Amino acid sequence: MPTILRTGGYRVYFYSHEPGEPPNVHVDRSGATAKVWPDPVALASNSGFSARELGDVLRLALMRREEFFEAWHGFFNQG
Repeated sequence: MPTILRTGGYRVYFYSHEPGEPPNVHVDRSGATAKVWPDPVALASNSGFSARELGDVLRLALMRREEFFEAWHGFFNQG
């Protein structure tokens, strides 16, 4: 599980083995977790984040989208 970013209590990472999955990131904080598609930025799943926190998570994904793609493609040698 490569960690891409830690900021504001959030840990952003992806799983190194999710066959058939397009690029995505997981965001954890204080026992809550969400899965986000970065292209286009959309929520895939949520467990524990409030609506306000989800807004923060999606804004973070939008602002750091290119960084997430670079990490994903760098890890998988696709870019």
